[in-house]
Amino acid sequence: MLRKGDIVEIQALAKAGVYQKDIAAKLGVHPKTVRRALVRDGARNAYHARGFAKLAPHQAAVDRLLGEGVWNAVVIFRVLREQGYAGGLSQLKRYIAPKRVLRANKATVRFETEPGRQLQSDWGQVVTRIAGIETEVHFIVNTLGCSRRMHVWGTDSEDAEHTYEGLVRTFEYFGGVTREVLVDNQKCAVLEHRAGEAPRFNTRFLDLARHYGFMPRACKPARARTKGKDERMVGYVKGNFFVRYREFESWAHLNQLLERWLQDEADPRVHGTVREIVAERFTREAPHLAALPAQRYDTAYRDTRVASWDAYVDVRGNRYSVPGALAGRVVALRITLEGVLTVLDRDTVVAEHRLRSRELGWATTPEHHAELWKEALQVERRPLKAYDEVISWS
Repeated sequence: MLRKGDIVEIQALAKAGVYQKDIAAKLGVHPKTVRRALVRDGARNAYHARGFAKLAPHQAAVDRLLGEGVWNAVVIFRVLREQGYAGGLSQLKRYIAPKRVLRANKATVRFETEPGRQLQSDWGQVVTRIAGIETEVHFIVNTLGCSRRMHVWGTDSEDAEHTYEGLVRTFEYFGGVTREVLVDNQKCAVLEHRAGEAPRFNTRFLDLARHYGFMPRACKPARARTKGKDERMVGYVKGNFFVRYREFESWAHLNQLLERWLQDEADPRVHGTVREIVAERFTREAPHLAALPAQRYDTAYRDTRVASWDAYVDVRGNRYSVPGALAGRVVALRITLEGVLTVLDRDTVVAEHRLRSRELGWATTPEHHAELWKEALQVERRPLKAYDEVISWS
């Protein structure tokens, strides 16, 4: 049974133009209950389906996208056009407008920063198709606090090395470095951060900060949304780019489309908060960015191994050859994000392989084991006189 407060809310929502089925869903009642309440109290739905003939076959698709959190009418319009929608954008906006009062509150704490001061960094995840296979994509979104210009890079992991690589690519994309970088409390950047205490940063993250000259900053514990500008951009990328593009030929193809989308869609947009074109605002922020260092930071994985007696090192489930003289010794490993393994002995490169699956077998460079084979094939030579003595004794 409806309470008096429910009836008042039904009247208010109906007056605002909210559809009866949406009011029913919000209150957890049947649509007929809402209809009866409106008739009984003399109210009429101010906004009905009249004038939506062209949109009618696509309303289910629109509702599905809204349910997935996609509220950008331009993005939905593009999707519908690909599905054969012949109506206009204004008709679609009129259909969406009454539903916006039901949109979940995503209010975020925002603060303005001066040009060149801060970059906000965050990760998002989405499932899409790459080379025909359903794949979870991790994408890092780095947003300038002043101009709101952003850079996005998609990859298969959001570990420390990929986080550092994402930041480096962003600095290179913007052509400069901000004075500080604000991150969540993920372990790749922040080892420990207790309330009321200064954060303890990851040593390698500090090394990255020293290399590029920025001050690392971490969100307050349990307050990641103080990084609101970037939180919003993660949702913007999901609700725009990954709605428009749902399948990719490769990781390279995904990032090529991302960069084109940034230039064609994200940069020319008028930002809703600052009411200014992002690209134009960036032209005023760019001179305040610090110059890039002469040498790029090395984001590769680092590790050590003891070379086995047969001169191989075990790496990620497979074995890779090293020179025979290193058998039994500790060697250093460097593995790029592209899967190139470099083996070093006292900072000298002694072997290089491309990582491969166990099914393909061990990776062997014949020259590495030439000396080992030579030793194995050596047979002790004994004078013939020794054999004569054996025969005569017998």
